[in-house]
Amino acid sequence: MGKSSLSVVMPVYNEKSTVLEILNKLLRIDLVKEVIVVDDCSCDGTREILKSSNLGDERVRIYCHDKNLGKGAALRTGFQHITGDIVVVQDADLEYDPQEFIEMVKPIENGVADVVYGSRLSGGKPQRVHMFWHRIGNDFLTFLTNLFYNSTLTDMETCYKMFKKSVIDNIKIRSNDFSVEPELTAKILKNKRLRVYELPISYYGRSYAEGKKISWRHGLGALWAIVKYRFTD
Repeated sequence: MGKSSLSVVMPVYNEKSTVLEILNKLLRIDLVKEVIVVDDCSCDGTREILKSSNLGDERVRIYCHDKNLGKGAALRTGFQHITGDIVVVQDADLEYDPQEFIEMVKPIENGVADVVYGSRLSGGKPQRVHMFWHRIGNDFLTFLTNLFYNSTLTDMETCYKMFKKSVIDNIKIRSNDFSVEPELTAKILKNKRLRVYELPISYYGRSYAEGKKISWRHGLGALWAIVKYRFTD
């Protein structure tokens, strides 16, 4: 495939303390062609920071929701505006390191993959010793995904999902919330023509006190999505 141009879609909700730092990390990566920021009606000053920031880089484009809709809705908005030939999702906190993109893109550039997942759970990279029940929940949801879709993923819920643009162009996202993660995975795995790979990535997970948002309630939605999208589109 050769040298690629990478579109980064970044949903943002109430991340005023980290949003500019993660943007600067992204802009230091040469293969990043554009960063599409979708503010999902932040109410902590994030939107004002984004609007007033002078990043000095035309690769950043900012879109704003008038009401809070959820991560899935923000991704749906962002994916409509990508122009690169490969797209990846980036959260607006500092749990994931964009330097991982340099390795993740290689299976696609080398012509062996259509989709690459960055796994926080396969070892080989720095991992914060983190919350036990989150790990159990993630392992359970990943197990069910593998069972329902005959796959061998280790981290279905990872934020770092990278696709050829043609892949995401053919997926209609219906979930508005965090259920977008199993929905995307289901629709990718159901298409047996797609070649899906995983690579280990580092993970600097944060606690609820540090701003983590996902909870066990979102796990219930993910569970339903795994089942639902096995039989529907």
